[in-house]
Amino acid sequence: MLTQAIGLTLFPATMAFAASSDLFTMTIANRVSLVLVGGFFVLAVLTGMSPAAIGWHIGAGAAVLVVSFGLFSCGWVGGGDAKLAAATALWFGFAHLLDYLLYASIFGGALTLVLIQFRMLPLPRVLAGREWVERLHRTGGGVPYGIALAAAALLVYPHTEWLAALGR
Repeated sequence: MLTQAIGLTLFPATMAFAASSDLFTMTIANRVSLVLVGGFFVLAVLTGMSPAAIGWHIGAGAAVLVVSFGLFSCGWVGGGDAKLAAATALWFGFAHLLDYLLYASIFGGALTLVLIQFRMLPLPRVLAGREWVERLHRTGGGVPYGIALAAAALLVYPHTEWLAALGR
């Protein structure tokens, strides 16, 4: 029962929190990624994941961490986004990594296009004075890519072995 509660709620709730945090503050706290990493290991043990499978999941997370920190060093993504992507890759392993990265790219591109269009329009009066909206509207401002990462993760998660293991 504890395993099912963790598997059904921890990952989706943490992803939703990461997306909303990035939207409202343009930051994803380190504790979000740490919760995901810790939750992975707890659930891996509770579901009886083999050490070899855990190793492959760690490899996927490490690969994404290396690439995403390269993107961070170029200024293309934030540090929180890089850590969130790596922690998510840890959960998905190589089996679902390509799907996750493809969806994150599509959602990130769409989000960027929407923000570009939003920034070209005058800010509606009803939204003026809200710091987070004004930050999103600012020309040259960043993109809360954590939204795209979380949306992609929530789309892929139901197809992973985690939910299959919980159904046994």
